[in-house]
Amino acid sequence: MEKNWIKIFTSFNFYQSEIVKQMLTEHEIGAVLLNRQDSSHKAFGNIEVYIHEEDFSRAIEVMVLNQHSI
Repeated sequence: MEKNWIKIFTSFNFYQSEIVKQMLTEHEIGAVLLNRQDSSHKAFGNIEVYIHEEDFSRAIEVMVLNQHSI
């Protein structure tokens, strides 16, 4: 992964992480998912959402304003 990416959200639930990613993308904040779950047993590991460092403040605002959707 490139430099200046930071983790903004972590969940064991893929769909919840995807919702966060889509919410950020809708607000023109670039976001990517990193699947760290064990491939043979989905109960171990998390799905992480990463954004660029410079988008951190805006991303937090979006997530707080839309927390009922997460």
